[in-house]
Amino acid sequence: MGLIGFGKDIEKSLLEATSPFVFSTVKERSILRFLKRIACDNGEIGTYAKLVDDRNESAHPNGNIFYSTQAALDAKISEILRVVDEIQTHSRPVIEHCYREFLLHNHDPEEHEYPEAADQIREVLIHGHYLSQKDVEICLGFDLASLGDAVPTQQVRDLHDALMAGYGTDDERGAAPGIALDSVMQR
Repeated sequence: MGLIGFGKDIEKSLLEATSPFVFSTVKERSILRFLKRIACDNGEIGTYAKLVDDRNESAHPNGNIFYSTQAALDAKISEILRVVDEIQTHSRPVIEHCYREFLLHNHDPEEHEYPEAADQIREVLIHGHYLSQKDVEICLGFDLASLGDAVPTQQVRDLHDALMAGYGTDDERGAAPGIALDSVMQR
């Protein structure tokens, strides 16, 4: 249903996508329509599209940014960060579902693709789903009790603890050690 309105060629390439980077072939304003899949309404999508328009009017592909004052640039950066946070909030149920499914299908160490839990988390969960640090923070806050008796509690706890050890906050600023953005972007 998310592909309604796209031409057959674009629809085919999106349906066969093995990476989120395939979506870069769709114009930015059009790709924003996919945000309806995570419960963004038309008003929100219009606000996000306006940011794309503003960027197109004020930034040049050569890297030059045309803002008359530092305050104007700071205001635009704040607006962009607000919108990113809003979109992240909308994606929370999708990320929680993804983590829940990961735990349900990967709790048994005998069936892991990788011998170490840290490798299983990095490769299967994070790289496999192109999770950002913000996405991982949602996983870190996941309520393991919501799984009930679906899986062995200690095995799930071990996986979650490995996620926490590798990607939980580790300093007074709340910075996480585990995700190098460039390693996710290379996939």
